[in-house]
Amino acid sequence: MRRHVPPTAALQAFEACARHLSVSRAAEELRLTQSAVSRQLAGLEAMLGLRLFQRVRQRLVLTPAGAAYAPRVRTTLARLEGATRDLLAHRGAGGTLNIAVSPTFGTRWLVPCLPSFRAAYPGVIVNFMNYTTRLTPLDFAAEDVDAAIMLSEDAVPGVIRHRLMRDARLPVCAPAIAARLHGPADLAREVLIQQTTRPRGWVDWLDQVGAEGVDGLRGPLMQHTAMVAAACVAGLGVALLPRFLVRREIEEGLLATPFEQPLHGDAAYCLAYPEAAEDIPALRAFRDWIKNQALDA
Repeated sequence: MRRHVPPTAALQAFEACARHLSVSRAAEELRLTQSAVSRQLAGLEAMLGLRLFQRVRQRLVLTPAGAAYAPRVRTTLARLEGATRDLLAHRGAGGTLNIAVSPTFGTRWLVPCLPSFRAAYPGVIVNFMNYTTRLTPLDFAAEDVDAAIMLSEDAVPGVIRHRLMRDARLPVCAPAIAARLHGPADLAREVLIQQTTRPRGWVDWLDQVGAEGVDGLRGPLMQHTAMVAAACVAGLGVALLPRFLVRREIEEGLLATPFEQPLHGDAAYCLAYPEAAEDIPALRAFRDWIKNQALDA
């Protein structure tokens, strides 16, 4: 039986044109001539019996059919490329995992722990992709990600989550600032560094400890945890940070914790992956390993 599977070259040409909306830019990316790309598009449209593009003022515009087809082709090509890369990387033994993780969590906690994983599973290759906080759920298939480590509060249908460690944040600052903090009310005289991932963190913490007369919303706003930690080390203010992400600075005397009351909440760092990926041997190995590592965090 003949299958309705277009040639890979035609799909690559279509995907590049759909992304750039330009035959010339697609040709440059694919290292082909414009006429070669145009022939691939024409052949694909003839095979499908559908127009995928229209030309409007010498510019490509996706038709409704093309707009629906493009993301699915992009996902399929990405997965095919990933499977090929996986095969070539370990010659069929072990496995390859693509893990999305925030740079701060990766550099400050995960990567320093990885030698023990490599020693236990030398045949598994772990690739890391940048994960940032987003408004919409991560599309594991579209972004070619096997699992993600994320700060999460809510369950997502079809996604398995394993809690690793609570997002228990407590005030941290340079030792010189900590020396003049005798109670939470003293924070009224200090700069409170705000973080975009927990915009009401200080307000909630001050309310939790019963501190009055302190404006929990004032202070500079920063996005990345690593930048917030660096600002604290530089003596720029006091911030709420998880202890495990600044453990090195605390042990080295670069940061101090003037108050030991952590900010309570349901948020936690979790390992998340699609239900369909649960039986992947390399992912099971990584899951068991990281859960064990998190016990000591």
